[in-house]
Amino acid sequence: MRPQVATAPFEAYSGTAAENYERYFVPAIGAPLAARLLRFAALRPGDRVLDVACGTGVVARRAAQQVGSTGRVTGLDANPGMLAVAESLPGSSAIEWRESAAEQTPLGSAAYDIALCQLGLQFFADRHAALLEVRRVLAPGGRLVANVPGPMPPLFEILQRGIRAHLSPEIAKFMSVVFSLDDARGLEELVGEAGFADVSVDRDPTVLRLPPPDEFLWQYVWSTPLADAVVSIDADQRDALKRDVLAEWEPLTQDGALVLGLDVLTVTAQRG
Repeated sequence: MRPQVATAPFEAYSGTAAENYERYFVPAIGAPLAARLLRFAALRPGDRVLDVACGTGVVARRAAQQVGSTGRVTGLDANPGMLAVAESLPGSSAIEWRESAAEQTPLGSAAYDIALCQLGLQFFADRHAALLEVRRVLAPGGRLVANVPGPMPPLFEILQRGIRAHLSPEIAKFMSVVFSLDDARGLEELVGEAGFADVSVDRDPTVLRLPPPDEFLWQYVWSTPLADAVVSIDADQRDALKRDVLAEWEPLTQDGALVLGLDVLTVTAQRG
């Protein structure tokens, strides 16, 4: 599942963005943050759970283990590639996978006790509409638990500068979208404006040990929409991008691992 050598060149990576997301992003970032999200959720056996923007299903699979056979878990995502990978993984057969945008779903009203959303809210085309839809499918008293990354940390600021310099400012905007809900007050207001009550935002400073810099750079790129853009430039340009980014990442490296300091904002709320 991993490159054969630590310094595998860009061309050595293969697979779809969804496959690489599961192969690289989930172990490094997705799984640790999923564990934190589910601690906030405090699921109980029998809970009916909706995982919104489920991706390849790391949250949904862990939720299914916690709610047990008397519970129910639905994974919802607009990306069929992500759902195809999710359905292929162990532990996925007990989960209902649905392809749909979050803003308008085929799900019944008041059908769930809790809605989870990991690292997805910032990507919705219409965040207000998506939250209204989540509120609709929650039963009275149902809960929303969602997390988003806080302000862009230096590691990703460096990557964004490299993308801007060696590709284009337009492509580099992807990084800004990733961290676009970094204000706790603004996040609280966004959720409250969708009709949720008892809205609270927790800021949790987190430290993650990532793969070595020369591995993580291309693994992250191949797991995101950045891959198509990086494929489009020639080898010399990719080498220059890698050289510049790795040079600035060097101070963020400890014992060979790239260390990411990241604030995670977790919002919890209730449907009245």
